[in-house]
Amino acid sequence: MYKILLADDEGIVRESLKYIVDKEFPGQFEAYEAKTGRHVIELAEEVRPDIAFMDIRMPGINGIDAMKEIRRTNSNIVFVVISAYDKFDYAKQALNLGVIDYINKPFNKSQIVTVLQKAMTEVDRIRAQRSKELETKEKLDSIVPIIENGLIQELLSHEHFKENIEEYKRILEINEKYGLMLAIVGSEKEAGGYMRGAVPASVKTQKNFETVLLVISDNFKCITGSVMGNKIPVLIPCEKSSLTPDEYQKIVDSAKLAQQELTDALGIDFRIGIGPVKPLENMADSYSEAISILVKSKQDVAESIDLPEGCEYDTDYPLKTEKSLFEAITQGDVAKSLEQANLFFDWMEKSSGGAMSDICLKVLEFVLWAERLAYSNGGYVYHFMSRSEYLPEINSMKSYDELRLWFVRHIEHALKMINAANDAKTEDVAEKAKKYIDQNFREDLSLDEISGVYDISPFYFSKVFKTQTGVTFTDYLTSVRVNKARELLESTNKSMKEICSEVGYSDPNYFSRIFKKHTGVTPTEYKEGKR
Repeated sequence: MYKILLADDEGIVRESLKYIVDKEFPGQFEAYEAKTGRHVIELAEEVRPDIAFMDIRMPGINGIDAMKEIRRTNSNIVFVVISAYDKFDYAKQALNLGVIDYINKPFNKSQIVTVLQKAMTEVDRIRAQRSKELETKEKLDSIVPIIENGLIQELLSHEHFKENIEEYKRILEINEKYGLMLAIVGSEKEAGGYMRGAVPASVKTQKNFETVLLVISDNFKCITGSVMGNKIPVLIPCEKSSLTPDEYQKIVDSAKLAQQELTDALGIDFRIGIGPVKPLENMADSYSEAISILVKSKQDVAESIDLPEGCEYDTDYPLKTEKSLFEAITQGDVAKSLEQANLFFDWMEKSSGGAMSDICLKVLEFVLWAERLAYSNGGYVYHFMSRSEYLPEINSMKSYDELRLWFVRHIEHALKMINAANDAKTEDVAEKAKKYIDQNFREDLSLDEISGVYDISPFYFSKVFKTQTGVTFTDYLTSVRVNKARELLESTNKSMKEICSEVGYSDPNYFSRIFKKHTGVTPTEYKEGKR
């Protein structure tokens, strides 16, 4: 069965064509008629015909422009031009649009029959080609998961061959050099956050693996491995060796959505560990850290950046004094910081055995760490060359007293940076940011952008915002957008696509998931419930 569109402003022409089609090809065509350029475009979008007879001269939009518009949405349609104007320029434009024939009026039955047979042959060829393409795609779709799992297994092996990884990357068209691993683990959660029941969780996950894959692919641009016990390894390729705060937060948010969707879909508890970004050949390390943080954390979504650093110290090392010093620096407590700094220097002087070099190194380490806290907590811009004099100054010192003075002075300077930033930049920053978000939530807002408005670092802004409001920047922005979407759903007849765009989302599917997470229903269900 073929769909044919007969477009001509003369009714007698359309009737003649339909008569020939019905008589010479009985039961083979479903015919539609249009007499204006606009009508033919709208009808073509609605019924998606296989063949179209097009008059060049029609009221309003002419046949050539109509064909251009139709071709944009239907690349496989076969055009036949009919016209009373035997002009070369029209014919040339028509041929450029993929027209298979050009018939001048008046025409006869044999001309129409011949060109229709030619058009039907072309439609059959296009259909056969499309069928072959789909068959090939179907085969590839069944093979790709095997290839993806092969890459995951190769990456997780500490003894992998680089050539194998490069071959997998070529086949899967992966150009990124870095990545991070997710460890998705299913079990039953006990009190205290511990997990048990790995075997039944493994069976259920394997049995519902298609659902699992769908949830993962909906939330991440990733490569997913097969079920390994009750664990699923997932690779997220990255272009760079580190992520921006916004990029990292999107992965965390997606992990939270995926964790909830998997738990709801399979009826078992899932947890997700997020490993650090590393070169692709080191994905085994990223996966190990993702697993490790899940073991140590009680969170449903655990981030490897929260892993405590394991380190043992000499028995007499004043670890308590060190911790007190940096806690005081972080809090901007000048008196306590200077007290702990002097106590630590006393211990170094007593334990050095007269060697200045070890104290110099420790002093430099502590000063750099204090300044790092100032830059990260105080929101200052770091300049690479700003500390070029530190080494020459320390190396030139001849006495402990001189070195102590330098040490204390620079610790105090870091504290001044922190406190000055706190005094100048934290005042009402959250309220101002909330107003900015309320006015600009339709835009593609990011931590980088909004922190730039207040001239502070993204990490610092995030911390201050959470402290002053009790919610994260992302959560607040989402709540504003969801509330606005509710208003639009209740008060307008706008489409979901329009509402999605108006509240700052570009992907309707992602918008729907966010909306359901916050309201318990999809946007469509919400609108129907308000009728």
